[in-house]
Amino acid sequence: MPILFKRLFLYSLMAVFVFTSAAQTDSGNQNTTKEEQHETEKFNAGKYIIDHVIDSYDWHIVSFGGKHICVHLPVILYSKNPELHDGQKFHIFMSSKFNHAHDSYKGFKISHSKKNNGRIVELDQNGNEAGRPLDFSLTKTVAGAMIAALFLIIFLTFTAQKARENSGRAPTGIQNLVEPVIIFVRDQIAIPSIGEDKYKKFMPPLLTLFFFILLNNLLGLIPVFPFGANVTGNIAVTMVFALFTFFVTNIRGNRHYWKEIINPDVPLFLKLPVPLMPFLEIIGMITKPFVLMIRLFANMLAGHLIVAVFISLIFIFGSIMGPAAGFGVSPVAVAFSVFIMLLDVLVSFIQAYVFTLLSAIYFGMASAENH
Repeated sequence: MPILFKRLFLYSLMAVFVFTSAAQTDSGNQNTTKEEQHETEKFNAGKYIIDHVIDSYDWHIVSFGGKHICVHLPVILYSKNPELHDGQKFHIFMSSKFNHAHDSYKGFKISHSKKNNGRIVELDQNGNEAGRPLDFSLTKTVAGAMIAALFLIIFLTFTAQKARENSGRAPTGIQNLVEPVIIFVRDQIAIPSIGEDKYKKFMPPLLTLFFFILLNNLLGLIPVFPFGANVTGNIAVTMVFALFTFFVTNIRGNRHYWKEIINPDVPLFLKLPVPLMPFLEIIGMITKPFVLMIRLFANMLAGHLIVAVFISLIFIFGSIMGPAAGFGVSPVAVAFSVFIMLLDVLVSFIQAYVFTLLSAIYFGMASAENH
């Protein structure tokens, strides 16, 4: 029991650390002017919750009073209107150049308009928005994905080396941790879904999906830099995962798979004169990865949103009824936040498993022979 209480206390401190510090930040750039601080003295729960989960051009770590400590990331832009920048097309600089939320640099600024809120836009000679450049910037989400990829490469390369050294012997150490996971993906996902004679060529994409999704899910729950980026809570990232499954499925699809899409074995009146079934099959081919994208994104985003809502209750009660009310509700809010974070650990494993399982099923359908 003492160990359990210690862990709960540690989780509580971590939750309070990440969310109370994040409550003082803005989405694209966390530094604000004195005028803006005066305007935002009242706690805006909606803005706080959205700012916590959206992407940004720098990585906020912690705030002390009015001072924000963050890691500035490189901004890489390709201008569609080079005449506004003396003919220069490529622009590379650090996000620290946007010192305040409404500052501009070299004719670029982070927009606060309804259409381009939080995105970098180009400015014309009069300081008005003149459209968006091509943005290749290293945002918080991209940096988080790169950190996870680097960690995974090092981790699995070291594991493979240990496996070669321990060939013919029982696995030990880190190999003993990874090998059961690989066997689980092989025996419980790949073979039942694809078949024992064809599963091997699909093991690399399945293992890549499982490990990368699981690692990003778990790292998003750690509120300490360089983790906590919530990569899988970004729909653009889950779209890439879904497209990965889509292309592997259709590139590896055999003749029978494409026949069932273009000319399925159904009554002729369902194919001619109106190609109803081929149309439905093509729609199904597109909706499968779309469902994968939405499921992973929604589940991983929901956990962070719920925790942010619970923590925001502290500031809502504090702003309405005074500091005492905020302190009074904080134990309940933190307790529920810790519970949701622990539940998110389970969800992280489940969502990695579900995404990999459904991908394996799609691979199996694409490689199945005519019965």
